[in-house]
Amino acid sequence: MPTNFTVVKVDDSGDGSNSEAAAGCSKPISLDKVFQEEGDVNNSQEPESEESHKESTPFINSNNDGEWNYKDKNMALYEEEMDSAPMVASLLNKLAKYTNLPQGVREHEEAEDGVTRVAVMVPQMGTFIGVYLPCMQNILGVILFLRLTWIVGTAGILESLAIVSMCCICTLLTAISMSAIATNGVVPAGGAYYMISRSLGPEFGGAVGLCFYLGTTFAGSLYILGTIEILLTYIIPPAVCTDNNGLTMQNNMRIYGTCCLLLMALVVFVGVKYVNKLSLVFLSCVVLSILATYAGAIKTLIEPPEFTVCLLGNRSLKNDCFETCSKTEVFKNNTVTTELWKHFCSSEYSNATCDEFFTLNNLTEIPAIPGLLSGVVKDNLWSNYGPAGIKIEKTNLHSESPQSPSTDNDRYFVFNDITTYFTLLVGIYFPSVTGIMAGSNRSGDLRDAQRSIPVGTILAILTTSFLYISFVILFGACIEGVVLRDKFGFSVKSNPVIGALAWPSPLVIVIGSFFSCCGAGLQSLTGAPRLLQAIARDGIIPFLQVFGHGKRNGEPTWALLLTVGICEIGILIASLDEVAPILSMFFLMCYLFVNLACAVQTLLRTPNWRPRFKFYHWALSFLGMSLCLSLMFICSWFYALIAIVIAGCIYKYIEYRGAETEWGDGIRGLSLNAARYALIRLEEAPLHTKNWRPQLLVLCKLNSELQVKHPRLLSFTSQLKAGKGLTIVCSVLEGTYMTRKEDANLGEQNMKATMTAERTKGFAHVVVSSSLRDGFSIMIQSAGLGGMKHNAVLMAWPAGWKHPTDSLPRRNFIETVRETTEANQALLVAKNIDHFPDNQERLKEGAIDVWWIVHDGGLLMLLPFLLMQHKVWRKCKMRIFTVAQLNDNSIQMKKDLQVFLYHLRLDAEVEVVEMHDSDISAFTYEKTLKMEQRSQMLKEMQLSRTEREREAQLIHDRNTASHSVVNDKTDGATPDRVHMTWTKDKLLNERNKHREGMAVKDMFNMKPEWENLNQSNVRRMHTAVKLNEVVVKNSKNSQLVLLNMPGPPKNKKGDENCILSDCYMILTSV
Repeated sequence: MPTNFTVVKVDDSGDGSNSEAAAGCSKPISLDKVFQEEGDVNNSQEPESEESHKESTPFINSNNDGEWNYKDKNMALYEEEMDSAPMVASLLNKLAKYTNLPQGVREHEEAEDGVTRVAVMVPQMGTFIGVYLPCMQNILGVILFLRLTWIVGTAGILESLAIVSMCCICTLLTAISMSAIATNGVVPAGGAYYMISRSLGPEFGGAVGLCFYLGTTFAGSLYILGTIEILLTYIIPPAVCTDNNGLTMQNNMRIYGTCCLLLMALVVFVGVKYVNKLSLVFLSCVVLSILATYAGAIKTLIEPPEFTVCLLGNRSLKNDCFETCSKTEVFKNNTVTTELWKHFCSSEYSNATCDEFFTLNNLTEIPAIPGLLSGVVKDNLWSNYGPAGIKIEKTNLHSESPQSPSTDNDRYFVFNDITTYFTLLVGIYFPSVTGIMAGSNRSGDLRDAQRSIPVGTILAILTTSFLYISFVILFGACIEGVVLRDKFGFSVKSNPVIGALAWPSPLVIVIGSFFSCCGAGLQSLTGAPRLLQAIARDGIIPFLQVFGHGKRNGEPTWALLLTVGICEIGILIASLDEVAPILSMFFLMCYLFVNLACAVQTLLRTPNWRPRFKFYHWALSFLGMSLCLSLMFICSWFYALIAIVIAGCIYKYIEYRGAETEWGDGIRGLSLNAARYALIRLEEAPLHTKNWRPQLLVLCKLNSELQVKHPRLLSFTSQLKAGKGLTIVCSVLEGTYMTRKEDANLGEQNMKATMTAERTKGFAHVVVSSSLRDGFSIMIQSAGLGGMKHNAVLMAWPAGWKHPTDSLPRRNFIETVRETTEANQALLVAKNIDHFPDNQERLKEGAIDVWWIVHDGGLLMLLPFLLMQHKVWRKCKMRIFTVAQLNDNSIQMKKDLQVFLYHLRLDAEVEVVEMHDSDISAFTYEKTLKMEQRSQMLKEMQLSRTEREREAQLIHDRNTASHSVVNDKTDGATPDRVHMTWTKDKLLNERNKHREGMAVKDMFNMKPEWENLNQSNVRRMHTAVKLNEVVVKNSKNSQLVLLNMPGPPKNKKGDENCILSDCYMILTSV
């Protein structure tokens, strides 16, 4: 941040905070008092303002230690600076006491218990408890216990390792980027949302934050569905409801899942403290289940488990409905049929009619867990994908196929419930590696967050990656392939496949996975509402603000209700395999933007980017971002597009309706770098005509209330530009910047508000100058930056031309014409601008007439084309008029002009107006006569140039009023008597000059002859009069008339300004 080393204090008696200093008090306001006042203000506000305060100032937990008295101190030289800038000693004292304990679970527990615990200034949670274990608990979950064995059996060991490696590398790269962001400051509650929003801006932060919220919510659905699947499949199978209507397993999942969701929501609503107290129990269940799995794998080296698989031919059978894997058995020296015979034959007798496949093939019983030394790993290396409904078969066994297959007994075989392929398995597996944000969410509770977050998170990812890779290898090396592909364990007595491997009993896995899923579901229902509450309290999405409120203790009640509703949608899907890819999309998008945020901040090299974690690089972040994007489309291109569309819609909504929040994000820095690069490139080569478009400098005037005097000028600007190209709206205030700084800021704010109301996209600037003329001259010369400079100036027709005592607007206008001409810029002057249509009007008919007198490079042709792109002028037609002289061929001119417009690709009607030489009217002579007569008279009286222009204005006003009468006069008509505007002092001064042969009365009676007039001025006046008559005659019903105005005369020192301004008035009069 820039630092002012020299500060000059300016007392403001209107400021209440400085009233004591203004009254002459020698003791300045103390820094501690300021901090205490800030603390009192924040304590009186609602909880949602706490986070924003923490972000705006580091001095949160400051106490009033007494005022500082700098009198007779060594630092008396800096007494005046003490009011606004703290001393270094005081600053360091406050920073040492700084803490950032977010309002989270601890505060909610205190509010519920009614007991306020003693505040601990330095949190005592270390890396292991604060980061490592929470990440482990969130990463290890339902997929490990319910789907990993099935993924290994379906994809094979090699492809399973590829799936696990891709997902783990993705999360590892994301963790590296997240560690860099998290150690670049303090991350309060909100986790990934806070990091992305403060790094990429509110638009990206809100979009990804909501995606992260949806991912966390659907994670709750996933864990609840896993809980119900374990309950109905392995713990209480009789609880499955069936009736005559054939209520399927999915409907059971919906019913029991909804009941479980409501129960968990009630637990979260009653008190989140119960969830926190049970978190250690849930983590213990996960750890015990993992240890039991490793113990079972090691035990297979000594003694494999007793689980067997019954195969009919090469097809796997469900062995929960029979005990003996044979067709017959010997009972009391008699051969009898078994239960399996009864399932495939019409009766229990040996002569019964049996299924053809049952008759042709023999029954084989093989061990389900052959063990590490069995060599089964060779059979499980490769994939075994298949469509839904296909029976699971052992590939190295042969079976006889019947001539007429029957499906009557298919219910006794194990088959695929869904179509399997590689990308589906990636989407199902990825939720098992999510949860890496758990540590960053608790940064306020850590002793050293900048060390604990990177170390704990990366260690947790490495640990879980090792666990997953080792499990893939162990499952493939220990378990038979047909058992691995049995998703629900029907071939091993309806036990989970990983439970068949575990030691000492499958119940360890069943109970451990059940409580693990319950705990993870509760954690999701606890975290998702708080994430939504953090987004709502930031105020970036207006319609979510209601979810920022809750109970008195800050518990997000409304956010919890919305979370339960969205979670119910996932439960109604009733399939863990279909919810998992949805969950993967939202988490992958979140991780993608975490990597993007780190890469952008690293490449921008902003001074504020100083992470404590040094082992990051922008290339790693881009690799992680690319991997996340690839995994999104690998999992499901359909869901990926939906997630991108949702995020895009949220982004555009926040951009259009969201609150204006400035967080110093990286996107703004990226925009500044891109703008700088583009400006430098624009100056490297001249602009080609194909890329030319009007870049406008709009000269606005502000009224006495500092409001825009002509708002329709900005409307016309928006209609002409349509948001394309450069638009700079400027105004000038007379005075000095020191005295009118506040007026300039207020005027600029009002100008920006008017631009917003008139939908004018551009830049606004108000300058303070000693005169309006100098101010506008400076803007014409210096507005813009580099290659982005204006090439056209737009202004309203100057007011005050008819005031006889004020020639300043006329002189300023002529000077503006001269300056724009000298700067090779086009000048657009809108007359009667207040009568122009606004942006809400729609002109249903009419024409835009272009009077093409002098070729100006094509700008006059381009203006109506640009206007007709806007809705206001879209239904108008374009007409082009040109003037033919006596020697011109009008017919040929019209044809040539039509060809010219065809090559310009403009649709317009062409008219050639003949304006032959004619006698100069009496009005023209009289008008010129009066201008020159007055000019001569003023010269002889030795008046200044300004006074001469003022007196010439009086003549113009009188003769303009008599325009219609003068044409009827004869050529010898005498001009009207002209009354001078004299002061008494000036008259006395003239009398004192003792001029011989001349008096004031004689000067009034001077009548120069018409033949002595300047013929150049006569011809100019004649052209203006005749051309005005033609324009009024042909374009009186047009909506808009565009006309070439004559340029300024080359002689800047003569009285041509008066003639030129008079020609302008006559030419544009209606």
